[in-house]
Amino acid sequence: MKLNSIKPAEGSKKERRRVGRGIGSGLGKTAGRGHKGQKSRAGGFHKVGFEGGQMPLQRRLPKRGFSSLTKEFSAEVNLSDIQRLPIDQIDLLALKNAGLVSQLARQVKLIASGKLERKVVLMGVSVTAGAKAAVEAAGGSVQ
Repeated sequence: MKLNSIKPAEGSKKERRRVGRGIGSGLGKTAGRGHKGQKSRAGGFHKVGFEGGQMPLQRRLPKRGFSSLTKEFSAEVNLSDIQRLPIDQIDLLALKNAGLVSQLARQVKLIASGKLERKVVLMGVSVTAGAKAAVEAAGGSVQ
């Protein structure tokens, strides 16, 4: 192989379009822009979503729902998850270390899903009424 003989593969390099360079080029006179109108003019552009003055689709459709700002900072834990934990004193830090809640979580709520059959002490964790009854029935407490 000689460096002076290297060429790109056939058809891989296309010649650029030379617009507005005469009738023989096929792109003379209007340079492929058609006749008149906003798109034919230099600097003729419009913003994304513009529909020629008609009310744009994103403004015609009704707004719906909302995006909670606290969603990523709150978490839920089941009674069955607490049952599986090997510790008796349960707080937010313990739940994070066990991998039951996200490291970003600031508040945790215990919900009555599953069974709890051992005594646990919950600290700094909010509970539903059913979950509180289940914890106290198992001999535990909520602080």
